[in-house]
Amino acid sequence: MSDLAKSLDVVGARWALLIVDRLLDGPQRYGDLQRDLGVPTNMLATRLRELQEAGVLTRLPLKHNTRAYALTERGRALRPAIEALAAWGADAPGDSPSGHSGAGAR
Repeated sequence: MSDLAKSLDVVGARWALLIVDRLLDGPQRYGDLQRDLGVPTNMLATRLRELQEAGVLTRLPLKHNTRAYALTERGRALRPAIEALAAWGADAPGDSPSGHSGAGAR
């Protein structure tokens, strides 16, 4: 398996990089992540568990049975990749004045 394939096994699933991106701002409570991202709660729970198992984030103990999550050093190392993907997306063909998008135009 290539290094890229191994990376995509960890962060290639839907919502994974959006969760990491949100956590780059600092630790976040479960409910705040769900609200801010609009991710279904069952999907958020699955992705958080997968990212935790991969060593990308850690669960923080809070009072009153509340959960919060923070990136590990491994998770913070994704910042340049996320910034590069965001810049790449900002320059998407769909943003051109002609109105043609690359995704839906066939």
